Amino acid sequence: MELLRDVVVLVHLVGFATLFGAWITELVSRRFRVSRVMDYGLLVSLLSGLALAAPWPAGIELNYPKLGIKLVLLVIIGGLIGTGGARQKRTGRAVPRAMFYAVGVLVLITAGIAVLW
Repeated sequence: MELLRDVVVLVHLVGFATLFGAWITELVSRRFRVSRVMDYGLLVSLLSGLALAAPWPAGIELNYPKLGIKLVLLVIIGGLIGTGGARQKRTGRAVPRAMFYAVGVLVLITAGIAVLW
């Protein structure tokens, strides 16, 4: 059971890496656009994070305030990516830079909470 939990943690990290890597790619190319890869990274992070929030195997103590804050941040990131993607499709222009930078900063804050708390 512990091995399964470790695999889910690995999948969660891959989701974060996919989201942040796609954001870095757009930043370095100076396109400031929301990509499908960001959506996939967000979805993998959300689903694996919800699986990790379940108290399995028995006996694991979960830090519910930490999980709640990470979930709220993930919902905000999803809202920014969704809003930016819809605006991007409608106008054909890049996402506003403040919105684009907010996604990256919030992803880093979420990772920081996971590692440091």
